[in-house]
Amino acid sequence: MKHLKHNAGKFFLMVMVAIAVTSSTLTAQTYKADWASLDARPIPQWFKDAKFGIFIHWGVYSVPAWAPVGKEYAVYSKYSEWYWNRMVTDSSKVGKAFRAYHNKTYGPNFMYQDFAPQFKAELFNPEQWADVFKNAGAQYVVLTSKHHDGFALWPSAQSWNWNAADVGPHRDLAGDLTKAVKAKGLHMGFYYSLYEWFNPLYKSDVGKYVSEHMIPQLKDLVTRYQPDIIWPDGEWEHPSDTWQSQQFLSWLYNESPVKNTVVVNDRWGKETRSKHGGYYTTEYDIVHNEDATNKKFEHAWEECRGIGGSFGYNRNENLEDYNSSDALIQMLIQKVSRGGNLLLDIGPAADGTIPVIMQQRLADIGAWLKINGEAIFGTTAGQPSPANANIAYTQKGKDLYAFVTAQHDKPISIDLAHAPAKISVLGSSLDLKTSYKNGKLVIDGLKLYPNLPSGGYAWVVKLEGAL
Repeated sequence: MKHLKHNAGKFFLMVMVAIAVTSSTLTAQTYKADWASLDARPIPQWFKDAKFGIFIHWGVYSVPAWAPVGKEYAVYSKYSEWYWNRMVTDSSKVGKAFRAYHNKTYGPNFMYQDFAPQFKAELFNPEQWADVFKNAGAQYVVLTSKHHDGFALWPSAQSWNWNAADVGPHRDLAGDLTKAVKAKGLHMGFYYSLYEWFNPLYKSDVGKYVSEHMIPQLKDLVTRYQPDIIWPDGEWEHPSDTWQSQQFLSWLYNESPVKNTVVVNDRWGKETRSKHGGYYTTEYDIVHNEDATNKKFEHAWEECRGIGGSFGYNRNENLEDYNSSDALIQMLIQKVSRGGNLLLDIGPAADGTIPVIMQQRLADIGAWLKINGEAIFGTTAGQPSPANANIAYTQKGKDLYAFVTAQHDKPISIDLAHAPAKISVLGSSLDLKTSYKNGKLVIDGLKLYPNLPSGGYAWVVKLEGAL
């Protein structure tokens, strides 16, 4: 008996050692600091299912909140968050427009840094913001933690006296919003600019800037708030090796507190867009790689853009500069049916309020998603049907969803291998006239228009068991 107890104890010890070794192996570094290894990391499924997120550009640039408008200006020229750069370094007609406005409004001796004390965020209510995002149907939020001007929205030690805790609001804006957003069950993420236009260290010694400023700041952001998304930008001046992107991502994927859930984009060096990192990005439908196409990526991707022509709030914009609710919902359908996500930007005012027109657009999207969200969330790109322009598709399991986004004065024909088990219209008891013959489902489109569906903007026909 004593011998058996001894063997049992020995066996128990061997099992514990084996478990310890296995555990150590599992927690050992999995992703090496090279693109071949990093690109092999699967993108967490939550992001692929989420489909719709809210981008937020808010900072010192929200005080002047101005950029030129009009068709004569290119897309990037209308970004109000580029105010400091355009005012100081841009010699084109865009820069001249910024300087003319600034000198007329504030005077030539008023510096961009002088706006910081006026960025007070005195009406900022993070819980109200989170409610707006939740009611919009968004599944994730990406806050601009630091734009190219270097001003941080959290008490960053690397941005002493140039952050929201030291000057302006005297508040941890990033932390307060993170808490409110997560409390609503949404995923929280951060945009982060790798470069800073006028940081003296960046201008004099990029390597030192990266090692002593950028990397510590990024790691602080991750460990402090544990975000689900890291959205870098401003990468285009240097290759990823200079930014130490592979080393940072190896740490993020292997050692950080969010190593299993975090998602990143593709902006890690001037050579990385649509090639390396996590999901690919387009911006106002501009594709940054000539080999890529925004028609449909096989890789996970995301389109980002503002409701108007700017990411930051632009007081110079009028109603005609904003997309209608209908256009935004069509945009969401278009991106999701091509296998992508839509990251729709809002630009809050310097006082911390979200402009009412932006709130109204988000509320309309949310009302539509409450009825039709099952055709958006958790879906993949549906089969194409080129004969029907104004029809988009998503699919989930064996079900196919057809988005009817415009009036059809002729029957709608959809190629299907077999007849659906059931056909219905989301949010409606409308009885559609349909027929199936020779691999084609025909739907009487006249019954869908001119009447708008419940929630407006686009009908969704659910074809159960069609795949």
